[in-house]
Amino acid sequence: MTDLPLDQVRTLLAVVDEGTFDAAAAALHVTPSAVSQRVKALEQRTGRVLLLRTKPVRPTESGEIIVRFARQLARLERDTRAELGMSAEGEPTRVSVAVNADSLATWFLPALTQVAPEPRLCFELHREDETRTAELLREGLVMAAVTSAPDAVTGCSVRRLGTMRYLAAATPGFVRRHLDGPLPDALIHASVVTFDRRDDLQDAFVRRLRRGAGGASAVRHAVPTSEGFLDAVAAGLGWGMVPEIQAGGLLRSGRLVPLAPDLPLDVPLYWQQWKLDSPALAALAEAVAGAAARALG
Repeated sequence: MTDLPLDQVRTLLAVVDEGTFDAAAAALHVTPSAVSQRVKALEQRTGRVLLLRTKPVRPTESGEIIVRFARQLARLERDTRAELGMSAEGEPTRVSVAVNADSLATWFLPALTQVAPEPRLCFELHREDETRTAELLREGLVMAAVTSAPDAVTGCSVRRLGTMRYLAAATPGFVRRHLDGPLPDALIHASVVTFDRRDDLQDAFVRRLRRGAGGASAVRHAVPTSEGFLDAVAAGLGWGMVPEIQAGGLLRSGRLVPLAPDLPLDVPLYWQQWKLDSPALAALAEAVAGAAARALG
């Protein structure tokens, strides 16, 4: 293989984005047969299966590499047209970013307001756990991500943003009712608030107290928004690991009390983005780094 035909690459991306061959054909204004032929030709050229023919279709690991290349190519084409003055007047540049819920609820949105006015950008945010945002980069679904992964995804650059600090906290009433004994023992029985089933922060805190043994209680209330999570803890539904920068007012007022103030959990955050000479990505990266430095330290 000496090259990747761009019409085939763009067709593969259309199939992944639209979910079916028929929908991709409609988007590309060609027949479904033409779409199928282009995808098969690309698979033959690469010697790899690129799509799982499910509904919706999904790229294989090799397909993800082609999809990421296709999105990067589209990004470069848009930037080039803008630099040549060939973009439609007022046409904004769309930038897709994966960001974890706690950053989204605290410091990340103010960062977007600090992005330089030119070039004009439209942000498409994907909310995902910080341990999984790098997967969206790897799959080619986003151009940049706030992640806890320090190792750069292939084709991406990485820079440290700072540390998100979490404190175990509960209401004074909850502490009196459920946490009156030794904390390591009480926490394995007291109801706990989690973000979702993948949220491991509360279990990690309990394992830290118990030197690696056990985890938080089986009585778990899943609240899958950052604001709702904090509200649930403040309402006394259970204890939870709250972001210090988000819960500062509740902690200072006494509505929440830290369970172990000397044992915070610090989660390092990184910014990863495609290695592209893109003015849009560069402007966003600088704004994000500046906001993170002010908020996270």
